[in-house]
Amino acid sequence: MMYTNDLAQFITSTVYHQLPDRVIEKAKLCFLDFLAISLRGSQTRSAQTVRAIIGDGDESTVIGGSRATAIDASLANGVSAHSLDFDDGHRLAHLHPGACVIPAALSLCEAYDKSGKELINSIVVGYQVAIRLGMLMNPEHRNRGFHSTGTCGTLGAAAAACKIMDLYDEDVLNALGLAGTQAAGLLESDHSGSMAKHLHSGKAAQNGVLSALLAKDGFTGAHTIMEGKEGFISSMADPKLANNQHTLYPYSEEYEILRVYFKNYPVCRHLHATLDAVLYLMTENNLKSTEISGVDIETYKIAAEHNDYHPKTIEAMKQSLPVSTAIAIVKGGLKLKDFKMDKNIAKITKKITIKCEKELNILYPLKRPSKVTIKTKNQSYTERINLPWGEPEKPYNKEDLISKFSDLNPHVNLNVLDYLNHLDSLQIRDLMEIINSEFIEK
Repeated sequence: MMYTNDLAQFITSTVYHQLPDRVIEKAKLCFLDFLAISLRGSQTRSAQTVRAIIGDGDESTVIGGSRATAIDASLANGVSAHSLDFDDGHRLAHLHPGACVIPAALSLCEAYDKSGKELINSIVVGYQVAIRLGMLMNPEHRNRGFHSTGTCGTLGAAAAACKIMDLYDEDVLNALGLAGTQAAGLLESDHSGSMAKHLHSGKAAQNGVLSALLAKDGFTGAHTIMEGKEGFISSMADPKLANNQHTLYPYSEEYEILRVYFKNYPVCRHLHATLDAVLYLMTENNLKSTEISGVDIETYKIAAEHNDYHPKTIEAMKQSLPVSTAIAIVKGGLKLKDFKMDKNIAKITKKITIKCEKELNILYPLKRPSKVTIKTKNQSYTERINLPWGEPEKPYNKEDLISKFSDLNPHVNLNVLDYLNHLDSLQIRDLMEIINSEFIEK
């Protein structure tokens, strides 16, 4: 089964005018979410560190205030997009496609003077490739310690880059081969609370761009990078997948971008159902943190394993179920400014117990359930959430994303977002000039 050819066929055959309207609209929402997060994310230490070492150039925008080559801009914007742990994702693919795909597509759209329609088409293609690969490779891929955002995201970024650069046939196969051999990202970086997690998306975007640029000039890559005996699938997941009887792309009308979620809290997605349940109970019952004698969390295995009670960095706090829960209880929510330990948060953290519940674990990954019981001196309150807010079954709408944008970037005049309503009729260079003039804090 020639998976690499399947990918190449999908990339070259997808055209904007055949995309359903709802797919186009979802791509615009993904781009809006990306801009909101990347602009604020560009202020983080990890993003600024990357921006300080990239070279000069004038091809593409580095969101947050500079310009660089397309290769370097994709790296910097990919790091910014993932550094808040607030970017979009897909629960069945175990990855965050936007932080990989959009920086690659955006940088090349500027460099090659492409239109909004071409940007949208490349986003849809890149998301589809990254997500379907994530769905194919997991859960085995994750169980081996790979972060699908860095690995599958590299192929998605390359797919988007190929689309922007109008590559066909052997050039696309070469680009995929080059992307596959550069695909990397280990979960140890995520769960240790390091900035390397942010680098996964930046390198995925950058390596996708690099792969397409090299392929355009005849640099060759393995045309069997997916299904080969020593290829992506066999090396990083289950070798049996390379020879199964199911094509990677049954060319249906279902685009996986439609199943992408948006985040309501800037923490690991595995924490969100618990946070939704906790905040519902606190609000519905008018509870105060000082009344709480205990919090019992029952959830699925992967979520329960996010059980660091003593995180040392902000990145680690965003991976900690007990600490993030305690912050939400004390602060009445969970925003970027809330990630600071104090005695009240530490006190609540000690009252939290976490248990992997077999009944809930069976539902994963189709659901991401959590059952929370908050106990006071005289009463207990319980709520179960099967899917957190922002999933396609409980979707964010455009107004929600504009509110998210405003919360993250209060200095920005939201009138500039009106241009995104006409994204498909703009040249991306023109759009980014507007963004550069309006979005950069004076």
